[in-house]
Amino acid sequence: MKENANNHLDDLTKKIIKDTAIERPSFNFTNTVMANVNAIAENKATVYRPLISKTVWFFVIGLFLVVFLYVLFFANQTEGLGWFNKIDFSLPSNYLPDFKFSKTVTYSIVLFGLMLSIQIPILKHHLDKRFET
Repeated sequence: MKENANNHLDDLTKKIIKDTAIERPSFNFTNTVMANVNAIAENKATVYRPLISKTVWFFVIGLFLVVFLYVLFFANQTEGLGWFNKIDFSLPSNYLPDFKFSKTVTYSIVLFGLMLSIQIPILKHHLDKRFET
């Protein structure tokens, strides 16, 4: 009985295949497909996101303004710099005897070192994550 059912299904599929016409793609099928592929590739371009988001920038700027306004209006002018006065940034007298760093240069060097020590791990993590895939 199974053989008879299989023969019947086999004859039916052969008849359907003979009756159907062979489909042919349109004249510009390849060009149309490639145009669609290029359009999809253009839409999926790499979206660049900033390393530091806008909210973090607003926080940093706000913090800077608060510290600046505090120093401008509320800081005591006779107050010392605390631990910062104890660090000696002068070069040995053998090299340049009259050369001394100003406070601005000292602050910029310390700030540069601080920012560099913060940015290197952030950039390393970002690049590792970008090249991971």
